[in-house]
Amino acid sequence: MWIFGWKGPSGYSARSTAEEVTQGIDGTGFTAIVTGASSGIGAETTRVLALRGVHVIMAVRNVDAGRSVKEAILKELPSAKIDVMELDLSSMASVRKFVLDYQSSALPLNLLINNAGVLAGPFALSQDNIELQFATNHIGHFLLTNLLLETMKKTSQESNAEGRVVNVSSWGHHFAYREGICFEKINNESEYNTIQAYGQSKLANILHANELARRLKEEGVQITANSLHPGAIVTNIARHHSILNVFSNLGKFFVKNVAQGAATTCYAALHPQVKGISGEYFVDSNKAKASSLAQDAELGRKLWDFSTSLTDPKQLGCSA
Repeated sequence: MWIFGWKGPSGYSARSTAEEVTQGIDGTGFTAIVTGASSGIGAETTRVLALRGVHVIMAVRNVDAGRSVKEAILKELPSAKIDVMELDLSSMASVRKFVLDYQSSALPLNLLINNAGVLAGPFALSQDNIELQFATNHIGHFLLTNLLLETMKKTSQESNAEGRVVNVSSWGHHFAYREGICFEKINNESEYNTIQAYGQSKLANILHANELARRLKEEGVQITANSLHPGAIVTNIARHHSILNVFSNLGKFFVKNVAQGAATTCYAALHPQVKGISGEYFVDSNKAKASSLAQDAELGRKLWDFSTSLTDPKQLGCSA
């Protein structure tokens, strides 16, 4: 139990904060993109990476909120290098525009933190006619990652520094539908369950990281891909689900704060202990075991092909 602060092999526990797990690490010269950086663990991840010298690009849907977070961080850390760029992960057009704008900036890219997410909302379709949780939590990040990979490869080659892709998943992946990913029924409103749909999208985050890791290893490039569960954290992500809100409010003394919640993300992004490690799932800044579905390589390959078809510019949407 994390409240006792039991440390794992890494030397860290669930009580460790993002600042603690990155203590003494110099990220100067690194550039990172953090999605969903305008609140919660995304904002704290941005702050701590900037504290360690990383140039952070906050990829946010609400630019005004992102700028407010940037200003707050700059008051604390006047020398921090932070930029804010607009990104709506539920829109493939927005993802493509973001990448084009990023590439036009000629910035390098060492770290891609796929952090943004929505949780347990009512059934809705994205602009691309894909169930909203799956579209935002997985498809948007899948497309973003694929489009940015060449920039990451170039950066890694030129700097001889390892690139890292970090997918923020959730223990909630255990609550996915029985088959894991409902490929044929992604948009089936009649069988939609808010929690299971969230679990499906978080399962997809892990499968995506695992399959990406396999492909990067095959290619022999110096880029790793891992996924993680940040812990139970009190943030506004549960705003659409009354039951989760109740438990969140009742459990404030038993869950992580935001500084602890961002720890595993910052650990996976920066810590030397993670160098060369790819295709792993982390909890409390330690390697952990995901569900059996999350370790299913065939399911991961099928998801990759399915996601590729959905993100094909010629694809007009998916069927119910």
